[in-house]
Order: sequence, then structure tokens, then C-alpha cells
Amino acid sequence: MENLFDVTIVGSGPAGLTAGIYTSRANLKTLILAGQKWGGQLMLTTTVENYPGFPDGIQGPDLMEKMRQQAAKFGAQIVFSNAVKLDKLDKLDQFEIFTETEKFLSKSVIIATGAETQWLGLPNEQRLIGRGVSSCAPCDAFFFKDKKVAVVGGGDSAMEEALFLTKFASEVTIIHRRDSFRASKIMQDRVLSNSKIKILFNTEVVDILGQEKVEGLKIKNCKLEIENFVCDGLFVAIGHKPNNELLRNLPSNGVFLAGDVIDLKYKQAVTAAGAGCQAAMDAEKWLNNKNN
Repeated sequence: MENLFDVTIVGSGPAGLTAGIYTSRANLKTLILAGQKWGGQLMLTTTVENYPGFPDGIQGPDLMEKMRQQAAKFGAQIVFSNAVKLDKLDKLDQFEIFTETEKFLSKSVIIATGAETQWLGLPNEQRLIGRGVSSCAPCDAFFFKDKKVAVVGGGDSAMEEALFLTKFASEVTIIHRRDSFRASKIMQDRVLSNSKIKILFNTEVVDILGQEKVEGLKIKNCKLEIENFVCDGLFVAIGHKPNNELLRNLPSNGVFLAGDVIDLKYKQAVTAAGAGCQAAMDAEKWLNNKNN
């Protein structure tokens, strides 16, 4: 059956493409449904300096292009379409994967659809991503050395982002729309005891100022008064939403997960790549056992 693959990988971030490199090198017929917007969150990142092997750093889109080329080199078929439905055909012991225009059959599936940052929905937010707007302090904090930055959020993630940023920024301001944090007490204590961190409770960000880069924020307090807040960067830490729609009602046999779709703790390219490797090796072992 021409359209039957050994492994279908849904997703094309570090987890998905690494999985594709491993499965195709293992001589498994591999399909990568990369999506119309392929490459994951690194496509929104500028310089990546913490991925091993690039001492001078590498642009996020360039890193993903190299991974894509490597997977293709070993024979993975890459289709730039979104997977919209996934079913298990019990009689055939196969999976049926649908895009908007095609259907594929596969003996196993690796879900590496990642997670999406929950953004604020501000008028200039998307335009300034990578130009001072970020959702990952470990990824981008270095670029704000001796600068003033703001973090939006009130949970543990926001506290962690703010604390990490204090290693580089001269001043970190946490902006939270409520009058108290929802973060754990230990994280709140660490934030409140750090002299570099300031807090703005009962405050919302209305928009981001700047043309080529972030130059400040427009904020609104509980009295509905709007003012400008000068800063060089904005870190959005109000949560991530796993792209797990395809996982509903799926059996465990033959389905493997990798990357941010299940990992909301580390959220790093290198850990996602490692998870992709593990999922690929698990899928290979499962297929070998199934065939023997």
C-alpha cells in the first residue's frame, strides 16, 4: 500500500524533526506532517545560543531548517499540511491520519505537536515577537543585559521568568492584573525578597510601544488610568496550551508523545529534541516487537 507508513510524525519542531531523523535512519518509512506553519516556536526566535553545537549561536529558523534538511536527507517524507483528524483502524491495526486534503495510513504515530504560548492579544504584540517580546527567559534573557524588562503573569512560571531575568537585567517589573499572585508561597517569597524585582499589582498591559523594537508599554491600573511604562523587553508568562486535540480517544498502543505537548516544565529545544529521539526509538522497538 503506497500510502502506508511505518511511522507518521505530527509536528515539526525540535521533537518532531529529531524523531524523523531517527526513524528514517532506522530505515522506517517515515512521514512528517509538518503543518502549514512548520518549525515550532523556534521559528519565532532570533538568536539561539543555548543549543549545543553552535558556539556563536544560530537563528531559530536556521536551526529548524537544518533539522528539516537532515530529516529529509535520510528519507523522511515531509508534507506541509496540518493534521486535522487521527483515528485507529482496529481491523487493520493501523492509524488513519487526515489533513484537509489527504489521508494517510500508518502503523504507528508520534505526536509532537508542541504547545502554544498564551499571548495577551495586544495590537502590537505579534509584530514585536523576537524584537523585545518573548515568552522564554532562558532563551532570551541574555539579550537584556543591564536593561529594564517587564514580566506579565502571576503564577509560578511568571516568578521563574522574573527570577531568571534578574541574572541579566538591571530591573525586572512583574505586572499582574490582580491584587495577589497565585504562585506558590516559596516562589512568591523568592520574588519579594529580590531587590531587582518590582511589582505592579492591579495593572494590565494595554499595548506595546516601539516600531522596530520594544521601547515601553502602555499600562492601565485599577482606576482605569492609562500611562506609559518605559522598558526594553516584555516577557509574557500567562501559560502555555498543549496542542493535544489529536490525542482524544486514542489508544496507547502505537502512539508515542514527544516535546512540549506533554512537557510543560522545561520547554527547551534541547529537551524536546531528546524527547523526539526517545519517542523514535520507542516506536522502532514497538514496531520490531509487533512484526516478530
